[in-house]
Amino acid sequence: MSLRGAYLLLGAIILLWGSNWPIMKIGLDEGIPPFWFAVSRLFLGMVTLLALLAALGRLALPRRSDLPVIFTVGLLQVALFLGAINFALQFVEAGRSSVLAYTTPLWVAPAAILILGERPSRLKVGGLLLGLAGLIALFNPLALDWSDRDVVTGNLILMLAAVGWAIAILHVRGHRWSNSVLQVIPWQMMVALVPLTALALVFEGDYRPDLSTKAWVVIAYNGPIATGFCYWATITVTRSLPAISTSLGLLGVPMVGVGSSALLLGEAMTPSLLMGLLGIVAGLALVNMADLRGQPETTGK
Repeated sequence: MSLRGAYLLLGAIILLWGSNWPIMKIGLDEGIPPFWFAVSRLFLGMVTLLALLAALGRLALPRRSDLPVIFTVGLLQVALFLGAINFALQFVEAGRSSVLAYTTPLWVAPAAILILGERPSRLKVGGLLLGLAGLIALFNPLALDWSDRDVVTGNLILMLAAVGWAIAILHVRGHRWSNSVLQVIPWQMMVALVPLTALALVFEGDYRPDLSTKAWVVIAYNGPIATGFCYWATITVTRSLPAISTSLGLLGVPMVGVGSSALLLGEAMTPSLLMGLLGIVAGLALVNMADLRGQPETTGK
């Protein structure tokens, strides 16, 4: 793919994923149960990617050496993340949710320090402090109704989703893939479908959808486009652009999430939300730059 085409594809990912936060909120407001929403999205995304791989002649069963990380990513990065954000979006504004869910690298860095013995560079420490300042701005008493149990729980669940994704990233960091990343994504989705379907059956019953046209449009958007297409596009962009361009570019997703939520849902862009967004995105940018520029970091014994 040409450089221009890759940047256009990156822009499409930012717009499609960023605008999906208010779209998911709309779907939930239209009566789609959160766990069945995640199941339908994953199933349609999985089918889309399997069809794409078959058309490209690259469809392959996962190899045994990849199975542990497939289960880790499938359970934590896919099942936990999607289930958690869908549940939390019932109580938390879409723009705020998009910011909190994208704090994942902020949790990867301290975990790498504590678990892997990494010694962070000054740039990474600065990024963590900026990200922490952004979180404080979002969780200050004026920005959050601490008396509303559902709202507080929703915010904490979003943080849990980000931490789960961070744990999966730590596992992926040390793994050598036998199949390509694109080839294993549908199998990760298949793993994730098992617990999500179980949760849907237990908490939402044998759901027989009687949805509005708007809700079906939301599902159609989330499955083939926001899941299938965007996963493929992200891998394509990662292969075509410098890593720092991709990582910093994807920070546009929560920014589009906040803006599109204000536009589509009329959510207020409060000073605390904007300060939190600015701090977290700036912090993530510094953390990513520290990682991708290969700044000196020593590993403890």
